Parts: sequence; C-alpha cells; structure tokens
Amino acid sequence: MLELNTFSITARCERTGQFGIAVSTKVPAVGALCPYVKSGVGAVASQSFVNPYIGINGLEYLGEGLTAKAVKERILSEDPQPEIRQFAIVDKEGQSAAYTGEKCVGWHGHIEGDGFVAAGNMLVGEETIKEMARIFEATSELKLSERLLQALEAGQAAGGDKRGKQSAALKVVSTESYPLVDLRVDEHKDPVTELRRVYEVAKYELFPFIETLPTKENPLGQMDLATQKELGLLD
Repeated sequence: MLELNTFSITARCERTGQFGIAVSTKVPAVGALCPYVKSGVGAVASQSFVNPYIGINGLEYLGEGLTAKAVKERILSEDPQPEIRQFAIVDKEGQSAAYTGEKCVGWHGHIEGDGFVAAGNMLVGEETIKEMARIFEATSELKLSERLLQALEAGQAAGGDKRGKQSAALKVVSTESYPLVDLRVDEHKDPVTELRRVYEVAKYELFPFIETLPTKENPLGQMDLATQKELGLLD
C-alpha cells in the first residue's frame, strides 16, 4: 500500500472560479496520485495511505451536485479503512471539507478555510500547514497558481515532510476541460524549489501558448494571424 506522507493545499479562487492543488512529498511522482481537479466541479486531494478513488469518486459526486461536506461523508461511508486516509475537498461554491484519519502517521492534521484546505501528515509539525494557510489567505490578489505555489513554498520552509523531499506538483483548471496549469517535478532533491523554477519558465514559454488553444466557445482558438497564414488557414 502506497503511503503519501504529504503536505498539500486544495483551493478555489473566488474571483475566477478556478480550482487547484499544490502538493509535495517524499515519494516520487506525487502529481500522479494526489491531485484531482475538474473545471466547474471542484478539487480533491487524496493522501496518507492513498486511495485514488477518493479523488476520482469525489469529483464524480461533486459533479452530481453534492456539497464538499456531503462528499466527505459519502467517501467515509464507502472506504473500508478511513482511519488511515487523509483528504481535502473544495466544491464549486468554495465550501471546504477535510478528513484526517486517526491512524495517519507522524504529525497529521488539516486546516479548513474559506475556499481552501491545507493538510499534511508525517510532517515536522503543525507549522507547515499553518504557514500554508496563512500565505494563501494573505495573497488573494494573486493568480490561483501563484497563491498555491507560494503556500507550498511556505509549507516547505516551515518544515514540510519529516522524511525529506522528492516530488511536487501544481495543477489548476479554469473554464476548459484541459488544465490551465499542470506542472510536476517527479524526482528531485529539492522539488518545491524546482517546481518554482519550472513555473517561472512556463510563464513565458508555456502559459501564453495555452491561452491560444481552442476553447468551448472558440474552437479555432486565439492563433495569431502570422501562424494562420503560415499554416494556410487564411483565404
């Protein structure tokens, strides 16, 4: 059984309606199993002795119109070992709910806030999630991706995973079915710092391209005229 002794922040931006999760742990590829987000629906982080179906089914239940708290209760009723799970949920109204099982390893706990949850297990101490929550609440003027990354950096600076560092991820969805931000550091000696480096590169070399992609309202996307001419799309 894979144990993701992890710290994460799960959130919704009140201004834009975007959902996102930032997470780090001392296991490779945390971005593959912990963060679950869906445009217009919500976000779920599954960690500790991870059960991916908490995230998969959680998004399904949110999509059916259940609140974060109702989804929490449904997940707990379905899981055969809830005492070893930890998960965080934010719904489309910005309501949050979280659960930390009594048999999670090391220091474990969560903070539910307005539109977010900071959570962690096998941490150096409570300061990790307290700092994540503080920074997230103090940066409401920034883009959600930046707020999440700053919160993750604050959590790492406050101690992070007791066992060390290995992977980190940042995922944000906006109005489309594809992600606005989906960055992962799967194996690195300082993954949160590396995630910041990749994010800064993506701001100039990836995110502007994503803004031009086809959307539900504009299937052609925002391809510039020079590119359209080069591809022979103009009369």
